[in-house]
Amino acid sequence: MTHTLTPAQRIDWLRLARSGNVGPVTFRQLVNRFGTVEAALDALPGLMRNSGRPIQIASHMSAEDEIAATERLGGRIVTMVDPDYPGHLHHIPAAPPVLTMAGGERLDWQRTVGVVGARNASAAGIKMTHMLVGDLGAGGYTIISGLARGIDTAAHRASLETGTVAVLAGGLDCIYPDENRPLADQILQSGGALLSEMPIGWEPRARDFPRRNRLVSGLSLGIVVVEAAKRSGSLITARLALEQNRDVFAVPGSPLDPRAEGGNSLIQQGAKLVMSAADILDTIGSADPSRQAFLDREWELPLDLPAVEPPGEDERSRLLTALSPTPMAVDDILVATGLPPQSLQILLLELDLDQQIEWSSGQLVALRSR
Repeated sequence: MTHTLTPAQRIDWLRLARSGNVGPVTFRQLVNRFGTVEAALDALPGLMRNSGRPIQIASHMSAEDEIAATERLGGRIVTMVDPDYPGHLHHIPAAPPVLTMAGGERLDWQRTVGVVGARNASAAGIKMTHMLVGDLGAGGYTIISGLARGIDTAAHRASLETGTVAVLAGGLDCIYPDENRPLADQILQSGGALLSEMPIGWEPRARDFPRRNRLVSGLSLGIVVVEAAKRSGSLITARLALEQNRDVFAVPGSPLDPRAEGGNSLIQQGAKLVMSAADILDTIGSADPSRQAFLDREWELPLDLPAVEPPGEDERSRLLTALSPTPMAVDDILVATGLPPQSLQILLLELDLDQQIEWSSGQLVALRSR
């Protein structure tokens, strides 16, 4: 699984990951199709021939600058094939090919629990968080959260001595909220970690927070929700955890408190009710993220793929006709279009790079709504 990348290969990984419209799913498909990251970079311009728009490929210099800037901040660039890439992320769809990390060298990344909840947390919710996290930490578990106000902040503070990871929506130098910069420093000083899939200098936007949430759940064996409104980021994290085959736990609360509505609803839907850390420990000990393995092949291995003629407009038209805003499995698209698998793969890559399609859980394809 792991490889020792040369400095040139590491730059190529970063260049491909930072190129325009290349998300985690596209990154993996490019490498699977062309065999190496270097070959995928070479193939990018040709894949855009039908879109009429050139793709912005990250330059060698920009990748070198990002690595240098990250190291100046005490961080490091970690690729999916590096030994310190968090193992649980290998078993989620759309796993980030490149992470920016600081600290965490001595953390236990295998025994992890995510704790999330309301930003406007009640005193009771914060007290419950401290109690749960204190017992989980004493049990040898690393706490994962998103450095937000309220429950996230309480979870990090309660696990400073036992180990915690703050997952950021922006770059390592763009802590949000700003008031938690001292807490981020404390996390590093106590041996914890800061982690992001975004580059140095990236200011978080609204759409970056759900991306962060999928990493909070992906890094964890299970997610604990302590106070959450009916429509909240914490419930998004819980939904993502279920998609990733993780356990979901929720602390019940008063029906009269809107902050308990989300957690109570999760319990009604089958989340495990939590009264103490023992309720989590009894279940989490047998959790195994590899039950849902999305990484089914080694990276950077040459592929012996048959040569195919570049797909033409007829094949592209057949594919676009078959697609709709309703997600569709790739196998079903093959049947519906009759396209050769290699041609379909190339066309999906072209459409993905042109932002005409989107992926659901890395498995289903839908025509992007305009």
